[in-house]
Amino acid sequence: MAFVITSPCIGEKAGDCVDVCPVDCIEEGDDQYFIDPDVCIDCGACIVVCPVEAIVEDTELTPETEPYLEKAKEFFGSS
Repeated sequence: MAFVITSPCIGEKAGDCVDVCPVDCIEEGDDQYFIDPDVCIDCGACIVVCPVEAIVEDTELTPETEPYLEKAKEFFGSS
């Protein structure tokens, strides 16, 4: 997994990230978008276009944002 969408996306859901993803690994959930941890190729295109700066590298997750990685894994049924 390279990138994780965090809390600024909740309710915003601009979707710019979906349009630029070359491997179509971003999908819309009920309250936010999610990046599929098994498909993301770590290109970073989504980070550049996110208008709310909700996307971070998994290595930059803090204790407060770590649950968003788990939330993405659950959304896609990953382990």
